[in-house]
Amino acid sequence: TEALLDTLQHTAFNFFWNEVNASNGLIRDRNTTWSPCSIASLGFGMSAICVGIDHGWITRTQGRDRILTALQTLWTKPQGTAVSGMIGYKGLYYHFLDMNTGTRTWTCELSTIDTALLFAGIIDAKQYFSTSDPMDALVRQYADSITYRADWDFMRNSNPGILMGWKPETGFAGYGQWIGYNEAMILYLLALGSPTHAVPASAWNTWTSGYTWYSYG
Repeated sequence: TEALLDTLQHTAFNFFWNEVNASNGLIRDRNTTWSPCSIASLGFGMSAICVGIDHGWITRTQGRDRILTALQTLWTKPQGTAVSGMIGYKGLYYHFLDMNTGTRTWTCELSTIDTALLFAGIIDAKQYFSTSDPMDALVRQYADSITYRADWDFMRNSNPGILMGWKPETGFAGYGQWIGYNEAMILYLLALGSPTHAVPASAWNTWTSGYTWYSYG
């Protein structure tokens, strides 16, 4: 059983390690040549790299170098309101990025939940590379710069809760608030805890207002 689990874990790690553009650190959404990068996949991939180091599948230096490459891409690619050529806006990121250019692909949305999943992986890497080594410190520096830049309150657009997305072509049109028991818990926790652009505590109540409560017994 232990050997089977190790094989399954190693295979999962291999996806995130191999389905990558090593020159910019971006990870594909799926293992097809045409697939763009999903920023959520990139976030999971950063966590997977930390796991891979602990298992001895890659060295610490290999993993850190790959993560640093991705962080440099996320930090340096342009952000703005143009419909193309941008990686994101207001510190958040487009759901899908071109594997080569690192900028918005298709007409995808600036995604709050996928940005949150990306940030979860970045924060995981920040906590993992915790030594006084200058390269570890650089990981942490990039992690803080990237996550602190996100303007979560912008993604409320004066609503009580956080909206799902935004597009440069149409703005917030068609995107409702994250309400109800779902994956958005991680999104709200990150937005509430932001040291720079936090949403008000009442946003949590907006999210939980959609819960359906049951009492048994």
